[in-house]
Amino acid sequence: MEHGIDLNSITFLTLIALACGFAMMRLRQPAIVGYILAGVVLGPSGFGMIGNSEGIHLFAEMGVLLLLFTIGMELSLKTFKQIYKVALTCAVLQSSAAMLLAYGIGALLGWDTSRIVLIGFVLSLSSTAVGIKILEATGELRTHVGRTTIGVLIAQDLLIIPMLLVIQSMGGAAEGAPAWAIILKIVAGIAIMAGIAVLLSRRERISFPWSAYLQKHADVAPLAAIAFCFVFASGAALLGLSASYGAFLAGLIMGASADRSEAIHYTHPIQAILLMIFFLSIGLLIDLSFFMDNLAIILVLVLFILTFKTAANVAFLYLLGEPWRQAFVAGVVMAQIGEFSFVLAAAGLSAGAIDLGSYQLALSVIVLSLILSPIWLTTVRRFHDLGQQQFEGFAATLESLYPGTYARIRAGADQLNRRLRRNEQEVQEEAEPETPSEAGEDRKDP
Repeated sequence: MEHGIDLNSITFLTLIALACGFAMMRLRQPAIVGYILAGVVLGPSGFGMIGNSEGIHLFAEMGVLLLLFTIGMELSLKTFKQIYKVALTCAVLQSSAAMLLAYGIGALLGWDTSRIVLIGFVLSLSSTAVGIKILEATGELRTHVGRTTIGVLIAQDLLIIPMLLVIQSMGGAAEGAPAWAIILKIVAGIAIMAGIAVLLSRRERISFPWSAYLQKHADVAPLAAIAFCFVFASGAALLGLSASYGAFLAGLIMGASADRSEAIHYTHPIQAILLMIFFLSIGLLIDLSFFMDNLAIILVLVLFILTFKTAANVAFLYLLGEPWRQAFVAGVVMAQIGEFSFVLAAAGLSAGAIDLGSYQLALSVIVLSLILSPIWLTTVRRFHDLGQQQFEGFAATLESLYPGTYARIRAGADQLNRRLRRNEQEVQEEAEPETPSEAGEDRKDP
């Protein structure tokens, strides 16, 4: 297996990733699923053409930092203030429900606290990429449903930073760091982020001293934006916080500046390339033999998680005052596990919260939940088309969403009932006692 990366390897990697990305998009899948598939094909579980090298991991980490930087820049704090109550409350309820689910599973399987917390974090996140794709396909992106869903997804993005701080602190606890120091670091990190967000939301666009210079020299503007991100990331890491935390703070500050549009424009292509490498590195880590050996368990977990998250999302949004139809659509949109769960799972593996087997299981479940997203997309589309109609009872709703399904279920149930009645009659006939006349005739026979 080759662990070095040369020009031929990069060329082949790029072409395979591009082909897989296009193929998944034709199948109405996010391109990130194609990048993961490319990593599986090229990695140790596939043809073994590319090893799990340090260079790939370095670029993958840079891609995550730029993604958080971009999320911070694109987050409109003033717009978010209009729906922050519903969004934050729903996101917190989602995380609480996921944590309760992880606790229940952990109690049955004997997990320790670190693993329960990590799995709860992983399950609580939804995919922003898949969510936006579904909302665009159903025409709901710019409606009240779309604004509410995007608001909840943004709130989940805000919760990622405290989650990363908690996971990183698990590693510190394992190394013997005092509990008060860990708690102080988490509280300080959350307080700093909240304070900066509140401050930036109350003032006009800020101007940097170098803004005028960069406007005259656009060729160095991309490098300046990336340097701004990496300086904050490195500073946060040196202070004992997460580098991802620093990148997100840098994005919040840049997003409140007059250079926001230019920074997003310049960094987005670089971020897209580095994110491709990140998801490809996830594919390199997936063990196909583990996936096939545990396919039944993985399928059951994915279907259970998707059902649980859909029901919880719909219930929370409905309780928060959303109409049932809007709550249903938003709940289905946020049913899958998010791409940031890969980041949390990797952080948990580094912190020692999970072992390699649990990490493989988490990767498999996350990937499969993303792959199964078209099923949820189909459900949303059919429900959206029938959203203005009124249906009474389960039968009418099921028949309208999936024509012919209820009729086939009823026909199968009727056939099963007839077969059961026939078997019951045969058993009764065999169990009937002999009449006295029949018994006498039997005794007369020689």
